[in-house]
Amino acid sequence: MNGPTEETFGGHVELALWRKLFRYALRYRRSVILLGAFGVAMAVVEILFPLVTKAVVDSVGEAEEPPPFARFALIYAVLLVAEAGCVFGFIVQAGKLRTYIGHDIRRDAFANLQRLSFSYFDQRPVGWLMSRMTSDCDRLANIFAWGLLDMLWGVTFMTGIFVAMFVLHAKIALILLAVLPPLAWVSARFQHRILAAARTVRKTNSRLTAAYNDGLVGLRTSKVFVREADDLREFQGLSTEMYGATVRSATLSAIYPPILLSVASLATGLALALGGFDVLGGTMTIGTLVSLMTYIAYFFHPVEELALRFAELQMAQASAERIIGLIEAEPEIQDSPEVRERIRAASVDCPRPGVAIDGLPSHIGRIAFESVGFEYVADEPILSDFHLVVEPGETVALVGPTGGGKSTLISLLCRFYEPTSGRITIDGQPLQERSLAWLQSNLGIVLQSPHLFSGTIAENIRYGKLDATQEEIVHAARLAGASTFVEALEHGYDTEVGEGGARLSVGQKQLVSFARAILKAPQILVMDEATSSIDTETERRIQDGLRHVLGGRTSFVIAHRLSTIRAADRILVIEGGRIVEQGRHAELIAARGRYYELYVGQRVQDT
Repeated sequence: MNGPTEETFGGHVELALWRKLFRYALRYRRSVILLGAFGVAMAVVEILFPLVTKAVVDSVGEAEEPPPFARFALIYAVLLVAEAGCVFGFIVQAGKLRTYIGHDIRRDAFANLQRLSFSYFDQRPVGWLMSRMTSDCDRLANIFAWGLLDMLWGVTFMTGIFVAMFVLHAKIALILLAVLPPLAWVSARFQHRILAAARTVRKTNSRLTAAYNDGLVGLRTSKVFVREADDLREFQGLSTEMYGATVRSATLSAIYPPILLSVASLATGLALALGGFDVLGGTMTIGTLVSLMTYIAYFFHPVEELALRFAELQMAQASAERIIGLIEAEPEIQDSPEVRERIRAASVDCPRPGVAIDGLPSHIGRIAFESVGFEYVADEPILSDFHLVVEPGETVALVGPTGGGKSTLISLLCRFYEPTSGRITIDGQPLQERSLAWLQSNLGIVLQSPHLFSGTIAENIRYGKLDATQEEIVHAARLAGASTFVEALEHGYDTEVGEGGARLSVGQKQLVSFARAILKAPQILVMDEATSSIDTETERRIQDGLRHVLGGRTSFVIAHRLSTIRAADRILVIEGGRIVEQGRHAELIAARGRYYELYVGQRVQDT
């Protein structure tokens, strides 16, 4: 089984990518400034400690009178209080910044997910996307908050140490400066390896999350087909792959800091030897040597921290690539610049039913498919040179074998996909010249397996019209035939449906989705096997209600249960992406063609 589509990126840290993400932090300048101020202040305070130590040691060794220990104690106390205040301040600000950034990244990623075309989700499982919205977002938020703090603190601290050491003893400061090129070389050697390992971990984690999601969603199917052992083996394969990638990434990250510490130990030994000779020669005080050795030890602490952050940055780079790829993904189907300009000129945020823009009619009249062709995969056509004209208010039924192109036809009309050839027009105007939001807000769709959101039955029906009153909800439910079972429930319309409507039967979910579509009062109603899971009596009530509701509205009905479409204005038999037969029920039965064969064959099966 092929995994989800992954974007391919370069093999180095991309500063342009991080600049884009840094804009999220800049939205909260006050927190960024305070975080930086606390980090810099912390570095300054820590630089002062060795100088105070130097003064204490030298005063003990040189003073004839007792050293002013009380004054030194007071200075230490002030520095400790200042240090504690800085720690408290940067923890608070880093926590705020991490929360703010994580919130904004998730919001923008989710907002773009709502805009993307169906084709984007064809290659990306739900679990794969969830991994981006959760673990990747958390990783970026953490690296921004704590990485920014460590960078500001570390750079300030190391710079201050260099300045102090040059003032105290230039030769030992040069020893410390000499170890920087080896450190840079080690960092360059590890950069590509850590980044490549991190990308492997993130990709494998996405596939693992997707497999976990599929396993939970399809648990009943797995049990029915006794596939538990096979599914477990497949999952274990992914888990083992994840284990290997994680161990490699962790190993590389673990090797990096010890190498830096080895270089630090060499520098410390050289500095101690040189400083010791100077102390013996009388050119340096013991207090100065103590402070210099303290500074060297201090210097490699931020180096170690920055090395760890650098390793995390390599891993976060992979997350950043994935998140930016999601946020910046462009939908294949969107309004043209001309349409967006008309919307802007009309001062309409999101075109809705009944809103005319730039003189364009808001009513949906004649729908025409003109030489339409479509293929999901190149050179594998689903529709070929398809022609169809549907008059306003006409009910068109689509029948035929599975894979013939019925659902694809509806998906093209709804602009879930674009035709690969030909065009679809409304009143002679191509769909691409109208607003996508306007078109889809005029659609009502009832699917064979409808989705209900967590909440009450009333909330799910109101999803079709958010400002609907309780009376309108009840009226829609009665027209859809849903009121009978809803009012028999203990809590009626306030009954919780559960996740995905799990507390209702498939037939009940279809009835609720019918009510939701009716409440929306769409100009075009699409029913895709919408009555497949309800009994005959309920279906009759629905048909009676729809005859009143759909007056003047165009409707498309996809049905395998042919008895449900006898009253359609026109029945199209679609096979191989073409119309092989069309007409009213009686006409097609009389013609004794393909529809007659399907109808009689189904009657025989039913008996």
